Amino acid sequence: MVGFEKAANAITKASLASPNNAKTRLSPDSVLNLAQGDPTAFEPYWRNLGDKCTMVISGSDLMSYLSDMGNICWFLEPELAEAIRHLHIEVGNAISKDRHIVIGTGSTQLYQAALYALSSPDSSEPISVVSAAPYYSQYPPQTDYLRSGLYKWAGDAFTFDNDGPFIEIVNSPNNPDGTIREAVVVNKGKGWLIHDLAYYWPQYTPITHVADHDIMLFTLSKCTGHAGSRIGWALVKDAEVARKITNFIEFNSIGVSKESQLRAAKIIGVICDGCQDFESSKSDTNFFEYAQRLMAERWKKLREAVRSSEVFSLAEYPLDFCNFIGEFTKSNPAFAWLQCKEDVDCEKLLRELKVMVRGGKQFEADEMYARVSMLSRDESFNLLLEKLSGIKGGGTINGKRM
Repeated sequence: MVGFEKAANAITKASLASPNNAKTRLSPDSVLNLAQGDPTAFEPYWRNLGDKCTMVISGSDLMSYLSDMGNICWFLEPELAEAIRHLHIEVGNAISKDRHIVIGTGSTQLYQAALYALSSPDSSEPISVVSAAPYYSQYPPQTDYLRSGLYKWAGDAFTFDNDGPFIEIVNSPNNPDGTIREAVVVNKGKGWLIHDLAYYWPQYTPITHVADHDIMLFTLSKCTGHAGSRIGWALVKDAEVARKITNFIEFNSIGVSKESQLRAAKIIGVICDGCQDFESSKSDTNFFEYAQRLMAERWKKLREAVRSSEVFSLAEYPLDFCNFIGEFTKSNPAFAWLQCKEDVDCEKLLRELKVMVRGGKQFEADEMYARVSMLSRDESFNLLLEKLSGIKGGGTINGKRM
């Protein structure tokens, strides 16, 4: 196993080190690292735009800590705040008007900040944090990493029976299985909700409603694919909660990179411009149409490979009307929640194919499941299809017994 992980990490590092993150040449025997959701699938779109997102920053620009002292989130660049509000209006996936926007170094930092904001320093014991299984595998370690006396991970929301206060994380569409989620725990007003909406974008799921929750977390990485910019944002109703979230980030990192913020504002602005002509966009100018077609095509190919394998199965997602696209569509999640038909460890089976994934147990699910990223570069995705198609019933790979 150690050798397998070293090989996978070597491939990842080689890819990142190559010029402009160009794809690494893969052989049929290559190890695929699909355990992470690195969103490199969208690189061709941004490459084809040429210099439309290019910006120049001089040495004397952006030197101050401060951005907007009249705002609760004083380190939020006004250009980015305006771009975020405009984006949500164009897509129609969340209310941004009259909401406080707090920026973070990805939604990971905002997750910790939100837990801090909803916890009470006067409580005699840490508040319980739960999410419905299968839940995002990083929620438990992120919650308990600091060993905070304010909050602690308490597991599956379906089995939570404590009468005390709680924080429930509602991840919708859900990572890992792509399902649409609602809150599970109801506890006589003693609970708080954090809605993690990282994947509530048209390329992954139909936009059926405008989300309107107390705390909503989003991230540029899953929206546009720009994971390296490390930009996330929270839309927050309550001013005091927004202030506490801001305080956490201030104490933690004294704000967020202005260069990243302005780059994000530029990128989001280009996306919003493309949304203006969605009606006539059968070209690749509209990012969300491009990304939705890409994900739909990948899921079609994956389902064909799974049927060919005779070993795996995938859930079907209901047809729903997407308000953004204006037609009925199905979900095309960022991850495939792959299930082995036979009673075997799905992660272990995929390791036999040299495919590195996250097994079901990491999500408090059965080992028959594994999460596979759908966001890799084309060459990696196509090799995944070949590897999956090579598995047949009876425990053979390309005719050879495992």
